[in-house]
Amino acid sequence: MTAMAHEPLTQEEVLLEGFLALDTPEGFRAELIEGEIVVTPPPDGDHEDYIGLIVEQVTLHSRARMQFAGNKGLILGNGGDWPKDRVIPDGTFALWERRLFRGADPWMPCDGVTMVLEVTSTKPRADREAKRRCYARGGIPLYLLVDREASSMTLFSEPEKADYREHCTRPLGKLLTLPAPFGFDLDTADFL
Repeated sequence: MTAMAHEPLTQEEVLLEGFLALDTPEGFRAELIEGEIVVTPPPDGDHEDYIGLIVEQVTLHSRARMQFAGNKGLILGNGGDWPKDRVIPDGTFALWERRLFRGADPWMPCDGVTMVLEVTSTKPRADREAKRRCYARGGIPLYLLVDREASSMTLFSEPEKADYREHCTRPLGKLLTLPAPFGFDLDTADFL
């Protein structure tokens, strides 16, 4: 019997394999964000209520028919010496006509995603900073962040490299304009 020489795994490959082999408890979700494995517990009711309020308004008022996926795994580019980011937004929107989620693997590329949604919970800094950079690197046109700690909602737009060039922040209770293809003012009065 002869021994075969194998190429040693890179640190990035070891990290990705370890991440993909994780068996998180039911309701928890694991993400690979900028080279760090982040495990998040199940969300509370207010977190889910905010998501429901946004999805309802998009369904009722968006000029373009949108498809929504909750907790869809996205593979995004990376900006360093780590594997591609694998992020699970609280919500992912795409044009309905694309049927982007049909037949998609649990982790899919972000091509065609119109907007991602995050509602802050146990790790608000990750939503405000690291995930924002991940979504911008992925070229996702819009990132909607509901920041419960700051009682505000921010829409990031015009991704360029590792960040968004534009953002608009409104306190909860005020209107926030969602541009095309949505084309309506998101009412956050019910968030208070």
